[in-house]
Amino acid sequence: MKRRQFVGYAGASLLTAVGTGVIFGSDSVRAQTNSLSVQYLGHTCFLFTGSGQKILVNPFRSLGCTAGYRAPKVGASLVLISSQLLDEGAIELVPGNPRLLYEPGAYEVGGIKIQGIGADHDRVGGKRFGSNVSWRWTQGGVTVLHLGGAAAPVTLEQKILMGSPDVLLIPVGGGPKAYTPQEAKQAIAMLNPKLVIPTQYRTQAAKDQCEIVGLDDFLKLMSGVPVRKGGDSISIQKSDLPKNGMAIQVLSYKF
Repeated sequence: MKRRQFVGYAGASLLTAVGTGVIFGSDSVRAQTNSLSVQYLGHTCFLFTGSGQKILVNPFRSLGCTAGYRAPKVGASLVLISSQLLDEGAIELVPGNPRLLYEPGAYEVGGIKIQGIGADHDRVGGKRFGSNVSWRWTQGGVTVLHLGGAAAPVTLEQKILMGSPDVLLIPVGGGPKAYTPQEAKQAIAMLNPKLVIPTQYRTQAAKDQCEIVGLDDFLKLMSGVPVRKGGDSISIQKSDLPKNGMAIQVLSYKF
């Protein structure tokens, strides 16, 4: 799909999204109703598999901070994007004809209820980078909140819609359009998740201009919170989540 087709394609998808589901993949995917598989594809892009659905969030173009990542050309039944910026809205890279959500609102796709929560994508009232959409849904028995490229503080009204998720994906690398480590810490304290997955931080993928910092700054600031490190994918069951407090899960990228 070409970039110029984006608006028309997105509008059609929104009209057909409510009450519509596409079952993607094999029987093993459909069987995953009590667990959620999370695969890290770089930057803020993740693939969530569970409840008979594959949900891809924030496919990107490979440039700047994401130059060294492979383009996330993976199949999905639903694509959620936080903005139409190139580092989180490159829908034209996704194969097939998945459903697409890109605006705030309440939706239901394939039996999964999804809430999109709008906010500013910068610290100047959206004047520089427009709006960001955070996405909240429950899949495989696990409630997920993906903050996209959040930069503005969470308001009380947004907190009501976001709730206290099981898994929070939050940008931590700073720059002009995403939380600094300190801002991320404040948002985490407000949202009180059980598992935090940091996103949008500097890695060896960065080339040319890239204004974000590495993950260590955030981890130092969160000293005292248990940190789990692993590969590029994890399988989460609600029963495995911390009963008290929270943990940080760091996923690695296979360069």
